[in-house]
Amino acid sequence: MNSMDIKEILDHLPHRYPFLLVDRVVDFEIGKSIHAYKNISINEQFFTGHFPHHPVMPGVLIMEALAQAAGILSFKTMGAKPDDDSVFYFVGIDNARFKKPVLPGDQLHLHVEIVRQMRGIWKYKVEARVDGEVAAQAELMCAQREVA
Repeated sequence: MNSMDIKEILDHLPHRYPFLLVDRVVDFEIGKSIHAYKNISINEQFFTGHFPHHPVMPGVLIMEALAQAAGILSFKTMGAKPDDDSVFYFVGIDNARFKKPVLPGDQLHLHVEIVRQMRGIWKYKVEARVDGEVAAQAELMCAQREVA
């Protein structure tokens, strides 16, 4: 089993607080898949406005957490780490479905499979689960681009 603690996650993602959305990698297989999670706390900044009377994790942040897990898998697969010369951008989110609200106290499990990678464009099948139930799923596409 290949796991990663927060120190290794920080080595493989450019994101930092308050936008780092992966707490631990449970397992990964280079070139294939990753299972990570994010602990959802009432102290998350987005809960103050989404929604004060009924805090729910925004769906776009669930997709971002899945994309960050995908980024870790991609960097591990490439045998590389983030640098200041390039960045990964979303280039597509297809068939996104949100099936269960993610609430404070939940542990959001992030499951990502690489579908294909060609010419710097990566396609993934992703699913977020809480207590074994699907909270969200989609197909994501990301592209690595040089920054000027």
